[in-house]
Amino acid sequence: MKLHPDASNAYAIQSYSDEGVVVNGQLQSGPLVLCSVQGPQKWSADTFENLSQAAFDELLPFSPELVIFGSGKRIRFPAPKLIQGLIHKRIGVETMDNGAACRTFNVLAGEGRHVVLALIPQPD
Repeated sequence: MKLHPDASNAYAIQSYSDEGVVVNGQLQSGPLVLCSVQGPQKWSADTFENLSQAAFDELLPFSPELVIFGSGKRIRFPAPKLIQGLIHKRIGVETMDNGAACRTFNVLAGEGRHVVLALIPQPD
């Protein structure tokens, strides 16, 4: 699905598909972390089944106000113990399917919010 970003300086997702997401014109495949003010980076959480607290702790240095977790083609919630480091730092966590996560990231980043998208690949 193609998305049309706001006219801000934040990183934005132009489209997403089973192959990955297009961020500022570049296709990104595999697990992804995208901060509204920093470029895309690989994330160690390659599948939902392999999620760990360490993977979510990788998001702490970004110091976001909110983490949007894209759980794949369908919404699946991580165990609360996995996100305890984020919650302890008063960082909000919202879980969505990948499509909703991409769209929500664009809206919040376009508003100038300090948000991080953590996206795992869409399983078949």
